[in-house]
Amino acid sequence: MTTIDRVPTITVRLFAGAAAEYGAETATAQGAMLQDALEDLLRTAPPEAARVIGRSSFLVNAVACTDLTRTLTEGDSLDVLPPFAGG
Repeated sequence: MTTIDRVPTITVRLFAGAAAEYGAETATAQGAMLQDALEDLLRTAPPEAARVIGRSSFLVNAVACTDLTRTLTEGDSLDVLPPFAGG
């Protein structure tokens, strides 16, 4: 596989309920797009973690991202922010 064909590996930071249900505050995932990385992350997640992550907001490199087709590159970071009560 050439460098061009390599699927990016990204760092995932999970917060609050997402971390509690996933069982870790950090993980890694692979994916060419945000949706791919989320699918990779959820592949080993418990069902309740998948539910929480599915309702979460996402930051890619500290910038809010709602576009699941956003292209990722090696070394990107993804923050998973579950819904918070109040506000």
